[in-house]
Amino acid sequence: MYLEKIRKANDIKKIEREHLGELAQEIRDFLIRKISVTGGHLGSNLGCVELTMALHLALDLPKDKIVWDVGHQAYTHKLLTGRRDGFDTLRKYGGMSGFPKRKESDCDCFDTGHSSTSISAGLGMVLARDLQRQDFTVVSVIGDGALTGGMAYEAINNASKLETNFIIILNDNNMSISENVGGVSKYLNAIRTTENYLDLKNTVYNALIGLQHGESMVKGIRRVKNDVKRLVVPGMYFEDLGVTYMGPVDGHDIQKMTRFIREAKKVKGPVLIHMLTTKGKGYVPAEKHPARFHGAEPFEIETGLPARPRTKANYTDIFSTVMIKLAQRDRRVVAITAAMADGTGLKRFRNIYPERFFDVGIAEEHAVTFAAGLAAGGLRPVVAVYSSFLQRAYDQIIHDVCIQNLPVIFAIDRAGLVGSDGETHQGIFDLSFLSSIPNMIVVAPKNKWELSDMMKFALQFEGPIAIRYPRGEAYEGLQEFREPVAYGKSEVLYEEEDICLIAVGSMVKTAVSVRKMLKDIGYACSLVNARFVKPIDEEQIRELADSHRMIVTIEENVAKGGFGEGVRSFVDSLRGDRCKVLSIALPDMYVEHGSVDLLKEELGLTDGCIAKRIVTEYVGVGE
Repeated sequence: MYLEKIRKANDIKKIEREHLGELAQEIRDFLIRKISVTGGHLGSNLGCVELTMALHLALDLPKDKIVWDVGHQAYTHKLLTGRRDGFDTLRKYGGMSGFPKRKESDCDCFDTGHSSTSISAGLGMVLARDLQRQDFTVVSVIGDGALTGGMAYEAINNASKLETNFIIILNDNNMSISENVGGVSKYLNAIRTTENYLDLKNTVYNALIGLQHGESMVKGIRRVKNDVKRLVVPGMYFEDLGVTYMGPVDGHDIQKMTRFIREAKKVKGPVLIHMLTTKGKGYVPAEKHPARFHGAEPFEIETGLPARPRTKANYTDIFSTVMIKLAQRDRRVVAITAAMADGTGLKRFRNIYPERFFDVGIAEEHAVTFAAGLAAGGLRPVVAVYSSFLQRAYDQIIHDVCIQNLPVIFAIDRAGLVGSDGETHQGIFDLSFLSSIPNMIVVAPKNKWELSDMMKFALQFEGPIAIRYPRGEAYEGLQEFREPVAYGKSEVLYEEEDICLIAVGSMVKTAVSVRKMLKDIGYACSLVNARFVKPIDEEQIRELADSHRMIVTIEENVAKGGFGEGVRSFVDSLRGDRCKVLSIALPDMYVEHGSVDLLKEELGLTDGCIAKRIVTEYVGVGE
């Protein structure tokens, strides 16, 4: 009823104050109903419904700017800016993104997708505003989980010098994707429970403000508030950094939050409002299992159970099982995650070997250098991380791991196209940026058994090694091919002539189908499992170049700097009349959200598209 009245930004201000609670419930019901069908980030959005409503009541959009950290909690923001109809195509190809997108609405001022960035971006907007003598409010919303990322503190440190208004909203739900860890979490827990200070402040202020000269007395108290706070509240970290601290405040009390935001707009400098919320609020399954409902697949509303339960193991499951077996056999094995114990499959490892499991928070850079220290100390660290998140630690991989040639294993999940999360999460660059680093070895398994074999190989390897594997069901085909993993050696699966397919990791399954299509129309076709992206198997490729008219490389990675480019460069360096090299890879672009199958069709990476292109390119070769 009330949600239907929201057609554009600021329409929420037309809703009577006494009906805002009903609007909040309608929003929750809407999100649960829609996300149960499309999938998406549920728990984080249910937790900040009232917080978002308060922002929209206190601000004037799109003139004022809200920068969402990560952006996975911006569904209510999208509803309040007139995008209700877009939820039917949420995260689908050509439909509405699950994250803020500037091209989608002028109320989305900054594209996001990764953690701990909102304060830096917001600070930039504040300074751009001031330099151009403009007048609007900038609010950066950041979760307590994102405060475990060092970039947030770099930004706060920089922001402390401001003499103009900048508002930071701390959405504190005691969760990131997994449960928060570390000193920041303990500090915020201490503030949450410091009711004595809050009661004292509110009681004294309320009593004085009505007395003669009470207002001047309140101002006097405020001048010494930092000393009072330090007597009761541990650390007052933000105030010590030069950021005015307000709160904590109930993150589900719309009126109180709105008042706090309006007061914060008057502060001449950076101000942080600490809001306490409950992740998954209003939906019992999400409240009880916040990690499971962080990024939910379609589910049954009544039970919260998946609408399409998995029947087969995925690559993350295989990695999880292998890690436990490796740890049983070798006490040097330790596991590291950046707040992704569930997503990377390390939850079971944590339960069995808690003293050998390290969750460093949302801090990929620290995770990698920490792993380097563990390796230098004689252990065998395994850094389990999503492909798109590993990009954040590129410098540390080079300087702290690879220059010293330390035996750190990178287990790279969600490599290749991941689908609905879009540009910020597609793992399509890792083969390129890792292959450019001296001392780094890069491998990719063709099926679930080869992932296990590569993990065992990596444990014995004396240097850094990256194992990249895709999201989704683990391939069980080609089980009859299981040659031992040998350094720098590929695996010949079928040997014929004319055309040779060399496929990388997840694309071996596709290459099997491509080979069948080519054979059905009369082409003799070999198939090689690359295994090693770096170093490439130069000896094998030299033989293939001598015995085939065309070599076709197939990879789920951008073409630039990828496996195919390396193979072509090597074949071109050989003397004589060599065969043609055709590289099948992803184009040099950011890939938007959509199902993986549809994206592959659009990008020419399905078996049919690949076979058609090979036939077209093969015509005239060698004549």
